[in-house]
Amino acid sequence: MKIAVFCAFDTPATIEYAKATIAYLENKGYRLTLDSRLMEHLPEETKTYDAFDASATLDSDHDYLFSIGGDGTLLRSILFVKDNEIPILGINTGRLGFLTSLQKESLNEALNKFFDKKFKLIKRALLAVKLSSPFAEIDQFGYALNEISINRKNTTAMLSIATRIDKEFLTTYWADGLIIATPTGSTGYSLSSGGPILTPETAGIVLNPIAPHNLNIRPLVVPDKAEIEIRVDGRGEDHLLSLDSRIFTIENGTRIHIKKASFSVFTVQLEGDNYFKTLRDKLFWGYDARNRQ
Repeated sequence: MKIAVFCAFDTPATIEYAKATIAYLENKGYRLTLDSRLMEHLPEETKTYDAFDASATLDSDHDYLFSIGGDGTLLRSILFVKDNEIPILGINTGRLGFLTSLQKESLNEALNKFFDKKFKLIKRALLAVKLSSPFAEIDQFGYALNEISINRKNTTAMLSIATRIDKEFLTTYWADGLIIATPTGSTGYSLSSGGPILTPETAGIVLNPIAPHNLNIRPLVVPDKAEIEIRVDGRGEDHLLSLDSRIFTIENGTRIHIKKASFSVFTVQLEGDNYFKTLRDKLFWGYDARNRQ
């Protein structure tokens, strides 16, 4: 079995659990490919593994990618797996860890469960974005697992966000921005902006305006087959476009085309975990003192 290990941040806690994970995998005799930045924190005698850097795409002969950090680290991991369908196991060393299935406090126990094949893979949809004018970084990898969002830049003035669904005019949002979220991303930025929760299997896309200046505007769920076109205007010359954790400056008037990606990402869900349990445990969804046993 060949496993890649990725850490987005080199905090002491993350490095500690990365080393523990590597030691576990070494004892099992698995082949490893390590994040090049992680290699810098390992003893010299262990630096015999293959390495990959931030611009790399993992070869499809990898069986799994272990993402060590928080949800943000897992989101960054899709840059390495792209459309290779390499499943991602998230090991949470962060604060919330909604997407990560393995908690640092029970590392060895959870890894034993994983290698005993006591897990299932969760198929997660991505969004694809293309601009009406060339933009190198987005043209190279214009995908988001959580959400694509449009935000103001260097201004307090609202944006005018003209939106079409399947070439039919929807509305022009007067707002601070607009979130276009996948079911996976519905529990992130969109949820904190009053959006609905969608289970990962739901075939939908959320359009959720940020601080709209209209009392009669609400979040909207459209089918995931829909093609969305957006054109932003405002008092400034440009605005921000984010794809998960990547942020770009886009010139106003640029047409932004968004649709469901042609490929999916797979994450690992260990036995004993499920989506609704995660909602209750991580977000206190439905928490009520009357439900205590």
